Order: sequence, then C-alpha cells, then structure tokens
Amino acid sequence: MRTDTIFYQIFQTLPSTLFELIGEAIDIAGDYEFKSVEVKELSFRIDGVFVPSRELIDRPIYFVEVQFQKDDGFYWRLFGEIFICLKQYKPVHDWRAVVVYPSRNVDTDVPMQYRGLMTTGQVQRVYLDELPLDPEQSLGIKMAELVVADEEAAIEQAKQLIQLTQADSVDAGFQENVLKLIQAVIIYKLGYKSLQELRAMFTLDDVKKTRLFQEIRQEVVQEIAAEEHDKGKLEGKLEVVTRLLKLGLTVEKVAEVLDLNVEIVRKAANRESE
Repeated sequence: MRTDTIFYQIFQTLPSTLFELIGEAIDIAGDYEFKSVEVKELSFRIDGVFVPSRELIDRPIYFVEVQFQKDDGFYWRLFGEIFICLKQYKPVHDWRAVVVYPSRNVDTDVPMQYRGLMTTGQVQRVYLDELPLDPEQSLGIKMAELVVADEEAAIEQAKQLIQLTQADSVDAGFQENVLKLIQAVIIYKLGYKSLQELRAMFTLDDVKKTRLFQEIRQEVVQEIAAEEHDKGKLEGKLEVVTRLLKLGLTVEKVAEVLDLNVEIVRKAANRESE
C-alpha cells in the first residue's frame, strides 16, 4: 500500500485532519466531500480533492497531494493537472492546493513559472516532521505522525492511538474504521514483521479483520483446495496454517475460520512446537 493511499484513507475517515494541518477551523470539514476527480481529457484521476457544497461559494476547493519521494517534476505535474481539471469542470469555487511532505528535504524548488502561486498562499506545504508536539493533538494529526514515525516509535504510538480511539469514540462504526486504519499503517510500515505487534495490540476479532490475516487465510484456503488433488503435499501446505497459529489463534479457532478438521490443525501445531 502506498503512502498517499494511507493518507487518503485518513482524510476519508477523519476529514478534519486536512484543515487542522493547514491551520483552518476544523468544523468546516462538514462543508466538504472528500473524493477523487477524473479528468477525462487526458484520462487521469486526482485522488485527493475536498469539494465544498455548491451553495457555499466562499469555500475553496482543496487539491491535496501526498509526496514522500523527491521528484523534480512534481510541481509541473501538480499544477498541470489542477489547471486541466479546472478547465474541464469550470467550478464556481476558488481553489487551493495542499502538499503533504514527510520533511523539507523531500521538497524541491518550485519552477519560477509557478512561484506567484506560492507567494499568494494559493499553495500550502505541510512538513509532518515539523508538526508541534502536543499531547492534545487530534486523532487525525496523531495518525499522520504515525505514518512517518520510525518502526520502534510506531508500535508505541499505535498502542496509544488504539487506547485513545477505544476510550473516546462512542460510534462503533467509526471506531472500527479507525482501528482498521491503524492496522493498515502498521502493516504498511512493518509488513509481515508486524505479526507479533498485531497480536499484542489487537484482539482476536480485530486481527481477523486485517488485510494481513485475510491474505494468509486466502492462501491457506487455496493450499487446502489444491491438496485435494495431491495428497502428498499436505505437509507443505500445513506450514501456512502455522502462520495463523502464530497470530495467537487457538487450534480450534484456526480450524473454525478455515473450515478444517481440528486434527489436521493440531498436527500442524504440534509440529511447530517440536
């Protein structure tokens, strides 16, 4: 999963994050819809666009870009896509652009042809490593900081975010979305190294909802299905089952979620402990 995809999920789940990052009142987030906009003329899509209600003429459109790699052509592409989009849709609103960087050293020089836009405030840049440390920061800002945290710090920050989400959120659906988002960030940062971290941070039901668990489950299902055609490969396929056991699931639970015979799963568990 790419970093920009993670951030677009954050903006989708916690839209006030964008306005807090640029110093605007977070309550105006309710006036916007976060969406992707297809530009048909050249067949490309701008993924991060905050579009205000049509009747709110004083609210600008926000084009949001997340840039985590140095790219000398970035500003040429950014403004080119924005202006083509404006030409196609001819919106009634003014516009702003927000670029989110992990740090200043990823930013590049703005071409002189566009420097006027920078001086007028039409474009705003956010450097995540320069956000002020504040224990009262919102959930969205803490989530953004989690994306750029190093591996060791990320685990502790994720634990704190989980506790904060579970303590403050009264909306079960919203809480579930935020927990899934935290899981996605941890898996993005640590990959398969995050098995033990996931087990420590999340409940069994939480772990079962993660992309990592679903991928492993699908792999097991495919392996077991293939086993029906080749009995001699059963031992090799049971190695995949042990990956679920390492997530902390019991033998009975693995058998339940994978629709396997308990004895087959127990055999894999016994071999793992030898």
